Amino acid sequence: MSSSSTSSAPSGEPPSIAEDEAPAPLPSVELLAGLPAVVSTPEALHVAIEALAGGEGPIAVDAERASGFKYGQRAYLVQFYRRGGGTWLIDPIGFDDLSPLAEALSESTWILHAASQDLPCMREVGLVPTRIFDTELAARLLGRDRVGLGPLVESELGLHLAKGHGAADWSRRPLPDDWLRYAALDVEVLVDLYDVLVADLVRSGKSDWAEEEFRSVLHQPPAPPRRDPWRRTSGMHRVRGRRALGIVRALWVSRDELAQRMDVSPGRILPDTAIVAAATASPRDRDALAALPEFRKGHAARHLDRWWRAIESARSLPEDALPAPALAAEGPPPARVWRDRDPAAADRLARARAALADIADAHSMPVENLVPPDAVRRWAWDPPEPIDPDSVGRALTGAGARPWQVHLCAGALAAAGQETGAE
Repeated sequence: MSSSSTSSAPSGEPPSIAEDEAPAPLPSVELLAGLPAVVSTPEALHVAIEALAGGEGPIAVDAERASGFKYGQRAYLVQFYRRGGGTWLIDPIGFDDLSPLAEALSESTWILHAASQDLPCMREVGLVPTRIFDTELAARLLGRDRVGLGPLVESELGLHLAKGHGAADWSRRPLPDDWLRYAALDVEVLVDLYDVLVADLVRSGKSDWAEEEFRSVLHQPPAPPRRDPWRRTSGMHRVRGRRALGIVRALWVSRDELAQRMDVSPGRILPDTAIVAAATASPRDRDALAALPEFRKGHAARHLDRWWRAIESARSLPEDALPAPALAAEGPPPARVWRDRDPAAADRLARARAALADIADAHSMPVENLVPPDAVRRWAWDPPEPIDPDSVGRALTGAGARPWQVHLCAGALAAAGQETGAE
């Protein structure tokens, strides 16, 4: 051996790892029983229902959408896995609804990762669980540094989970085998991950907290329709004047109608950048609109007459029919301006955040999972009198905090509020 290979660390110190010695790669997750066929007929669905109902333990569930490709957030594939019941990839497009499957599995816990993302599209096809376990949320409560599914599988199971097709166009038919393999693996790892996280929640005394969180996610009502959704057009800060706002609104509505009819994501029909460009340039005629770079290709150019009609309709509106500038958002102003507007509230918020950070650190979890940040801001800006644990608890509960969060935080926040008020 050369002298460099025989050198050793000083006595009592562990030998150093050579710089070129990378950790051994983790073994990859492999399919449990080969690639399942896609369920797309009533007969195959009946077989899947019987198999899953005959399994044991919780059921891993996932859904794939075509966000960025299709209009809306519907599910184009749903995946199920249960020990003793196998892995099933179900094409919801072939069925009126999948409620018979949900009914057959209604007594079981459904395991999802980031459940709030998948539950809405699952409900659209009749998949409504009665109990859930969210592996991402459980990992947050346990203070895991990385809570994505891939990193969790690595840290908790010691396996590598290949990712890469989550943002694909899942409306494509037939679905490629490598996409289906990706979809099957995502559910096949969830039950083992569930076992690890459940045990850690019990050991840390957080299992009851987790149950409250899961119930909150499961029973979260659908978000009400947004008022003036066109105001969320990216780049709106560049638009000045009510007439220009009217152009944005007219183009947004026209785009949405066409996107819904074509079943295509609105951004693929006409990007937000094109809407804002037309509103800020205020082209004098159709040719001037066609000359804008954002309107020279794709659907932007193909439907140019439609966009020009929308612009003309906005220009023809009387002044009182044009949209007004956006009103200030409901609730407290951004925290960055509190010091100027209300120094006492700014002090109260600073003390509250410091107290919550201490509690979160003591329980090894992110502070945003300890209590909803918006609930804290609303209370700190306008706390009910008197400031005491009961009034704080009522304010937090009214803003969506769960009982375990109120129990942990109300007293500390009351102390922070009282200290601020005493100055």
